[in-house]
Amino acid sequence: MKSAGSAPKRVVVVGAGMVGLATAWFLQDHGVEVTVVDRNGVAAGASWGNAGFLTPGLAAPLAEPSTLRYGIGSLGKRDAALSIPLMPSLHTLGFLAHFAARCTHRAWQQGVDRLASLNTGALGAFDALVAGGVDCAPRESSIFVGYERAEQSAPLLREVDALARSGVEIAAHRAGADRRPAQFSDAITSVWELTGQRFLEPEPFLQTLAQSIRARGGDIREGVDVRGIRHGSGPVFVDTCSTAPLRADAVVVANGAWISRFARDLGIRVRVQAGRGYSFSVDTGSVAAPLYLPASRIACTPYQGRLRVAGTMEFRGSNAPLDSNRVDAMIRAAAPMLRVRDWDVQDVWVGPRPMSHDNLPLVGATKLPGVYAAGGHGMWGILQGPITGQLLARQIITGVVPPQLEAFSPVR
Repeated sequence: MKSAGSAPKRVVVVGAGMVGLATAWFLQDHGVEVTVVDRNGVAAGASWGNAGFLTPGLAAPLAEPSTLRYGIGSLGKRDAALSIPLMPSLHTLGFLAHFAARCTHRAWQQGVDRLASLNTGALGAFDALVAGGVDCAPRESSIFVGYERAEQSAPLLREVDALARSGVEIAAHRAGADRRPAQFSDAITSVWELTGQRFLEPEPFLQTLAQSIRARGGDIREGVDVRGIRHGSGPVFVDTCSTAPLRADAVVVANGAWISRFARDLGIRVRVQAGRGYSFSVDTGSVAAPLYLPASRIACTPYQGRLRVAGTMEFRGSNAPLDSNRVDAMIRAAAPMLRVRDWDVQDVWVGPRPMSHDNLPLVGATKLPGVYAAGGHGMWGILQGPITGQLLARQIITGVVPPQLEAFSPVR
């Protein structure tokens, strides 16, 4: 264990999404001076357009047998919910090969059990942020899950049962007619309610979190693109494309899908691929609770008086332009299931979720002394970001790996 005198006093965090900001905030709890840098700005990457589900009871690995079957069947179809190009890059091809090998029931259950160490503490970490002054509390709510046919609910119930066995608090029951959301159309004949969940609007929450970091003396620098990280005789240097090198006692790399830029230097062998998600908002009238349409792989949440519609998984480059065909495909899939006043979409967004090939995040020390990774959370970065930051901050200060992070070493 590190002595108190050897704990880092100054830390640079690369990335201003949920994971990076939460790590910075919890480091401040230990008295650390933090500087956060981001190539664009706060919540500019995968965090901004996320559905905002805070549902530990649904946070399971994407890789499982039905995903593999669906992926093979939709190969080359750009409008499929899971879109895989016919001619992927070598990096993407390597990722897909490793990912496919994890699409077994045994590997999925193993992933559920390992992720439980984050999922069981996820909501408590949000509570710590709010208690510490982040004045934008998530809202408690049931999640309503809709199906066209009752038998389609079987996979959800198996997933809920598996997550409950792993220690996550989750319960599912059929929703009565008086609980049926008004946004579900008559095509939805079977509605399930997941109780004890929460949700948030990601961008306002992250802006409030950033304000809290600044109010506590932290420095957040936007528009700073990092091109390299060096370990000197004592300090660590962060080289940028526009400023003098930043000097720190430790560095946390939490830049989402762009973590692959530094993978070789950091000794990270797990492949991280951008799994791009899309979202937009529509007018459905007053929206009281989040909605989930598993058959269409679409999640919906209240968003500034409208309904945010989010979903799809597109394996393309992090910086590839938005594909309007995918937005149209989401509308075609969701329209029969939802009562929408007008499909005049607004707030159209695409963001690169950082997907690891083994469906587990990369959290902890790298091979470069003083440099830590925090990423690869896939679709669950919003949910698992605060607990990741809380645990990683403890590791950075004490030098001891918390038991909850042992399965997620970046150099595994």
